[in-house]
Amino acid sequence: MRDEELLKQLTADRRALHRIPETDASLPETAAYLRRRLAVLPCAVFSPWESAVCAWFDFGKSETVAFRSDMDALPVCERSGLPFASTHEGRMHACGHDGHMAMLLSLADFVAAQQTLPRNVLLIFEPAEETTGGAEPICKTGILEQYRVSRIFGLHLWPELPKDAVATRPGGMMARSAQLCVEITGKSVHLAHWREGADALWAAALFLQRVYALAEREQTCLLRFGCCTSGTVNNAVSDRSRLEGSLRCFSDGQFDRLFGGMERIARDVAAETGCSLHVGRSDGYRAVTNDAALLDAVRPAVPELREAPATYITEDFSAYQRRVPGVFFLLGTGGEALHSPQFTFDESVLLTGAALLRRLAVLGDAV
Repeated sequence: MRDEELLKQLTADRRALHRIPETDASLPETAAYLRRRLAVLPCAVFSPWESAVCAWFDFGKSETVAFRSDMDALPVCERSGLPFASTHEGRMHACGHDGHMAMLLSLADFVAAQQTLPRNVLLIFEPAEETTGGAEPICKTGILEQYRVSRIFGLHLWPELPKDAVATRPGGMMARSAQLCVEITGKSVHLAHWREGADALWAAALFLQRVYALAEREQTCLLRFGCCTSGTVNNAVSDRSRLEGSLRCFSDGQFDRLFGGMERIARDVAAETGCSLHVGRSDGYRAVTNDAALLDAVRPAVPELREAPATYITEDFSAYQRRVPGVFFLLGTGGEALHSPQFTFDESVLLTGAALLRRLAVLGDAV
């Protein structure tokens, strides 16, 4: 297929999907569109979980290469001014997932036209990436094992890179994250008798100071608090403080070391102030960690590949990588920021992404 015809199909898919953004795990219109497009191709189409859509191309091989695209949109009111803007009020494809799906559909068309490939191909269209994460529940269905997936690739449009630039990096590329909540309980007395109380505000200040010093020593991490509440009146010692923040880093070892350090600091501050401190967390996605051997096998097929900077943005593609070797790529758009109500991109970049996916599908190196 010529580039002009390919781009015409890519833009048609992208625009159709852009008009019908849906959020979280329930994406009936999006799933129906994908199923209609895939139904005419020589593949088995199925749904392993919620609105997820998968396409299996069986070439009779012992191994399978998987490709993943996210499907869900954001609760954003679109202000792009595009003639194909969202028809669903308060919802928008502001993170490029419409483009991701269009590129994966283009790959489906390419794979369908092949007599053989080095591996079978499994395409995974994943809901809920922006919310609770669809990757983990999809993996728990066992489809990676059932379809003998030995490698997986993902791709994300990335405004911080120049248009058409393709980038990745070995090892940790996107951070593991956790939301933090520190509850501090003290004893309130009149300020005139402050020594008889247990000052939860002072305990919070000590805790913050020492935790930030810990983070400074680690360097490649993000450990900050953005919310602090304490006390009720100006003339009484605070008996309760609450800190809310985030911990993000690029390896499980560093994550465990930092969280353990916070717990030790909490115990020390409790001993010094007479307050009780509890450090709680709500875990987010694990770090996107690209397999170095698989990336080395990919490099000859993608000579234009750039080194991507590590980012504290998170992505649930990591769930697949914890089970099989995987590489996640960034595709530059050089334009409006992700999650912006004005977000859009030059659709010709979809040609670059589609070409990358085709090269990965025909890659024959063993890893």
